Amino acid sequence: MNRRSALLIIIVMAVAVRLASALTLGDRVVPLPGIFDQLSYQTLATRVLDGYGFTFAVDWWPLTKAGAPTAHWSYIYTLFLTAVYSVFGVHPLVARMLQATVAGAMMPWLVWRIGRRAFGDSAGMVGAAWVAVYGYLVYYAGALMTETFYILGILWMLDCAARVAEALNDDTATGWHWLELGVAIGLTALLRQVILVFVPVLLLWLAWAALGYGKNLTAACLRALVGGVLVTGVATALLIAPATIYNYSRFGRFVLLNSNAGFAFFWANHPIYGDHFVPLLTSDMPGYDQLVPAELRSLDEAALDSALLERGLQFVLDDPGRYLRLSISRLPVYFMFWPSSESGLLSNLVRVASFGVALPLILLGLVLWLSRPGRGRSLALLLALFALTYSAVHLLSWTLIRYRLPVDAVMLIFAGYGLFSLWARFGLPWPANLTLRNFE
Repeated sequence: MNRRSALLIIIVMAVAVRLASALTLGDRVVPLPGIFDQLSYQTLATRVLDGYGFTFAVDWWPLTKAGAPTAHWSYIYTLFLTAVYSVFGVHPLVARMLQATVAGAMMPWLVWRIGRRAFGDSAGMVGAAWVAVYGYLVYYAGALMTETFYILGILWMLDCAARVAEALNDDTATGWHWLELGVAIGLTALLRQVILVFVPVLLLWLAWAALGYGKNLTAACLRALVGGVLVTGVATALLIAPATIYNYSRFGRFVLLNSNAGFAFFWANHPIYGDHFVPLLTSDMPGYDQLVPAELRSLDEAALDSALLERGLQFVLDDPGRYLRLSISRLPVYFMFWPSSESGLLSNLVRVASFGVALPLILLGLVLWLSRPGRGRSLALLLALFALTYSAVHLLSWTLIRYRLPVDAVMLIFAGYGLFSLWARFGLPWPANLTLRNFE
């Protein structure tokens, strides 16, 4: 079987299981484990479709007043749903199936492209196959939330960065390479602004790549690097700017994209937890809205978000030791792979069969990579840096398993490398035209 046929089979399989997930979720939007936010996106999209703009008809999560402007939710994803409903009517199933089809086709393809550059065709193909059937990614493919498109955006960013690094190495980098990277960053940030934290790391890796591929950093290379970064920055800024301007017109203050970081940081580090974080407040604890000080509740959403961020930072300054212990306590929540009595049978099965099976092979892939010479020049370094940076952001703030899913998608490339290495170690048959690439 050649590479093209193998990849096509993987993509067909990925689309099929995601469409099955979408069909299971159906044409209604109801609260379900891990995807409760789809109710907010559905409601907001129908409000926009009916001409009410980005508002809710009743008081809404987190503390948005009826009829008041909200920037808590991704504008671009809401507009995606609105566009689908304007063409096909308000049928969530249509949006689910479109999203599932795009995800099924693009996610394995992007993982293969990244994986083959990092570890070779075979490891990339195994990673693509794993992503195709990974339970969490299949489940969220049909959910009307940002997760699926956001993960696709991250993979696109990493693929763009890999190609830019290769072009820098070959002295063939053009403005188009950098422009595509900027568009990928901008669109991904419009889905979730937290990805902007990783962008400086990505750009530093590109600078390192310009130095690290056995070349001296000449004046021409430096000019190409600086000019390229400027092109990327301008493209990203142009995509983000309309949302920022729109937010200023509604709230009278600067809001880059969304008004949710303050809420998350305040709630994640509230003294109510003590030293031990819990992902969802239990029935014997006050509700999230009750934790917000009464004197702040009259503020609009943007002002409240800013005020809560200040309060959250003050929690850290008041007791840095507690903040450290609280952040450490988030590790089991973030990396949970074992069954829990608090979860249903299906949730436990998906958790164990997805991350529980993948984690040992991810670790094996990391160990094998670290044992190779020249690892600092490999694309695998960027993938590891993404996992480290993105995980650190959530361990220091709000932590849920679904916030780990972008890391899962990227680290399955390491799992593919680990699994193929085991396969080869035991001498099992493998197509001759799919080989493991040697490191530099």
